[in-house]
Amino acid sequence: MSTSSPEPLVIRSLEFMGGMATAVGWRPEPLLPEIAFAGRSNVGKSSLLNKLVHRKKFARVSNTPGRTREVNFFKINGNFVFVDLPGYGYARVSKEKRAEWRPLIEGYLSGSPELRGIVQLLDARRDPTEDDRHMLDYLSEIGVPTIVALTKVDKLTAAQRVRRVDELCLALELEVDQMIPFSAVTGEGRNELGEAIESLLAQPSWRTPAP
Repeated sequence: MSTSSPEPLVIRSLEFMGGMATAVGWRPEPLLPEIAFAGRSNVGKSSLLNKLVHRKKFARVSNTPGRTREVNFFKINGNFVFVDLPGYGYARVSKEKRAEWRPLIEGYLSGSPELRGIVQLLDARRDPTEDDRHMLDYLSEIGVPTIVALTKVDKLTAAQRVRRVDELCLALELEVDQMIPFSAVTGEGRNELGEAIESLLAQPSWRTPAP
């Protein structure tokens, strides 16, 4: 009789805590560990979040990319917080609005003492944009632990997927074990991402100075 391993990152409760609209605006008091999610506007972030927490409408999936305009905080199991960052790089949003989001995202990332890590989403089918590269460079600069989730892998064949992972690792100078292929359609990668998030949550803050 075979037994399957228990699913990682079991979600028992979630609560929307509110949104942060400006870099110096309101945000929940940082008392719990935080995991942030970032990616360009059409990368499938809402779908990934919905699949990760097994809720169909946890993060609203919109037909209009770029709709999220705040940093949104969700308390999970009363123990930690998921932070949904605004999608960046949507062409139909004005340059002025896009310019506002950059300090909002960077302000959150640089000023959140309980941030344990970030899940950076990339579309497995697309080459990284200038905005993607800027975000990854910024994450490297500040030193935050980063997981790269490659979304929409169900749209690739097995051979295409292997090739794209290799190409993206080379283009972005990342290790293969930093990347998790993910599909919100099939659920592939959900447990691997859950395990990676649990590992980040178990670590002390990367901002904590070494003894």
